[in-house]
This record gives sequence, C-alpha cells and structure tokens, in this order.
Amino acid sequence: MGSMPKVAIVTGGGTGIGRAVAVALAGEGYSVVVAGRRTEPLEATAAEGSRLGARMLSVPTDVRDPRSVKALFAKTLETFGRLDLLFNNAGSGAPPVPLEDVTFEQWTSVVDVNLTGAFLCTQEAFKLMKSQQPRGGRIVNNGSISAHAPRPNSAPYTATKHAITGLTRSASLDGRKYDIACGQIDIGNAATEMTQAMDQGVPQANGEIAVEPRLDLEHVARAVVYMASLPLDANVQFMTVMATKMPFIGRG
Repeated sequence: MGSMPKVAIVTGGGTGIGRAVAVALAGEGYSVVVAGRRTEPLEATAAEGSRLGARMLSVPTDVRDPRSVKALFAKTLETFGRLDLLFNNAGSGAPPVPLEDVTFEQWTSVVDVNLTGAFLCTQEAFKLMKSQQPRGGRIVNNGSISAHAPRPNSAPYTATKHAITGLTRSASLDGRKYDIACGQIDIGNAATEMTQAMDQGVPQANGEIAVEPRLDLEHVARAVVYMASLPLDANVQFMTVMATKMPFIGRG
C-alpha cells in the first residue's frame, strides 16, 4: 500500500454488504469513511474497523440530498486529504406490490436513493479525484442480479439497478481522462437482513414460493477488495458474484 493508507468511502456502510466491505477494506489497511442514514450502525462499523487498526470515520449522510453528499466528501478531504475508492452501495427497495399499485412516493424514494444518490456521490468523487495528487481513483457501484433480471413486483428496484449499469459505463468512459476507473459488482442473494426471507421462501416468476440459497458476505467483501486492489490501469468492469444455485441462470 505504500506509506500512505488508501482512503475509501462506503455508502450504506452501517449494515449488510456495506458494513462487510468497510470492515474488509479496514483489514487491508484502508482508512475508511462510512456513510449512511443512521448513526448507531455506522459507529458500530467504525468500531469494528478501528479494532483492525484502521482509521475510521463515520459520517451520517442522506445520499438523496446534494448538500449532505457534498458535506460527506468535504469531511473526507478534510480528514484524510484524498479519496482513492468510492463504493456506491446505499440502496433501498419498494414493498413487493403489483407494479400498478406502486405509489409515486414509493417509486421516487427508490429512484432517489439508488440512482440519484449514486450519481451525486459519483459526481463528488469525480471532482475530488480529478484534482488530487496523485490524480485519479476508483469507483465501484453495487449493481445487483436485478441489473440483469427482475424479481416479481420489483419494478422500481430493477429499473434503478439497470440504470446503475448505465451510470457505471458513463463514469467509466468520462473518468478515463482523469485516471478514474469505474466498475460494477452484481451480487446475487448475499446473506444480509434484506434477503432473510429467502430461507423461508420467496415468490418466483412462475408464481410459486421457493427457498433460495444465499451467499456468505465474506465472498462479496473479498470480491470488492480485489476490484479495489488493482492499479488504476486495470479494471474489473463487471463482476457477478452469486449463490451458485440461485434461480437466475436459465429460467429459474
């Protein structure tokens, strides 16, 4: 890593994939800024990273709010002097109701967090990374299997995750001239609170309810650490990490 630890921002860093990745990066010697809505989970993540000897900073952030996002990046710069990695991980879903019953508020809340939030963070990362010395950095977006194929009754979530793929490609292209690399990890059935229902059974495309296998979070964290570990002239553009036997490949 050289003498200066690399600096990472992880959004949605209080729970689930965000927490696992933040702690894994801390274990690799990164200084990690964890951002998210709720202070307590963020501080728990920061405490876990600190125990590994890393410098941690928790910054309560609403990624839907441009001012809040600007403050997150300003605080990161002020504390650590640069930014090497942004993991755009904050995300939320709408209740699994029929498409025609999704309320306007449910739709906009998912779009605001999953898509607008990722864009606002990407924009601030660009501004910071292009002007720092040494220049550049890496952005990793958390897509999803939903960036490829929907689950029943998931139009808002699926639409935003398909949109993340477009954002990844655009950031990848527009970041070239600044030595900013951008890639996407599409995760299938990571074992988090969000996927707990899969152990009991979840709706399938054919109308059945089926139990689905889940993937240990450690494998997800290691995949992101690998993507982050590459020099800026190499990039994992897209990576899919999934529970081997989940109903995705083929027709379920």
